[in-house]
Amino acid sequence: MMEILDILANPNFWSASIRIATPLIFGVLGALLCERAGVLNLGIEGIFVAGAMAGWMAVWLGLGLWGGIAVAALTGAGFGLIHAILTVPLGLSQHVSGLGVTLLATSLSYFTYRTALPDVSTPPRIVPFRALDIPLLSDIPFLGPALFQQTALSWLALAAVALVWWVLARTPLGLAIRAVGDNPDAVDAQGLSVYGLRIGAVMAGSALMAIGGSFLTMAAFDAFFFGMVNGRGWICIALVIFASWRPWKALAGALLFGAFDAFQVRLQTEYGNAVPGQIFLMAPYILSIIALVVAARRADYPRALLTPWFKGQR
Repeated sequence: MMEILDILANPNFWSASIRIATPLIFGVLGALLCERAGVLNLGIEGIFVAGAMAGWMAVWLGLGLWGGIAVAALTGAGFGLIHAILTVPLGLSQHVSGLGVTLLATSLSYFTYRTALPDVSTPPRIVPFRALDIPLLSDIPFLGPALFQQTALSWLALAAVALVWWVLARTPLGLAIRAVGDNPDAVDAQGLSVYGLRIGAVMAGSALMAIGGSFLTMAAFDAFFFGMVNGRGWICIALVIFASWRPWKALAGALLFGAFDAFQVRLQTEYGNAVPGQIFLMAPYILSIIALVVAARRADYPRALLTPWFKGQR
């Protein structure tokens, strides 16, 4: 029991929780934007992979770190456009299209990597984002090392939460996005483009997902390797339901999962010889499932989610 309390009292544990949560924050915000507009995007896992590879490759080829983030975002938006065209004006199955995008994005990323680096056995390294040491704030006991020694991408993720909340809750554009996910006929009656709003939301959401993937290669690690996304996209889909499609609850869910994951790593260090390691690896996912089941019973989902809409049909 004392070991557990020591872990929770260690600021490095909370710092690690934020780092682990950062790609999830981007991913869950992206999925939230898509679903608020009425489109489920199961392409998120592949878009994570594509963003991780594209951002890293751009930096490795000589572009700056922020240039790599821009390339990752554009890559994600491109795959989002594919998914949006298939599901919005064409009205195809959102499940099938999303899984197809995941397979396409993942396979294309691995193919591009192998084509560009056919004879490389060890992934080339780049200089990643470094943790910012904010004067004065980083010296605050406990809070300093826990919160104010993060990379710029972690701060960008927190800013993105506030921005998405403000757009959805305080702007006419956000009202239109929420309306098109609940009642697209009403949006069309106001003279707004249902197709345009949904396609734009899916592209913006997919760009955020890809930035989450780029965090893995440009901040958490300094290289791209196969399997590095490791199901984070699917976790984001679950976290959207946990958050009831609200940005601030999405942030809380991502931080909660990050804390679970950081906690299991430290427990594995303490008790790894006495308990099989797979038990610790399962723990964050089991706890997430329990939290999801509890939250899903009160979830207020977008009414037109998964429902195709065609102009002129009622």
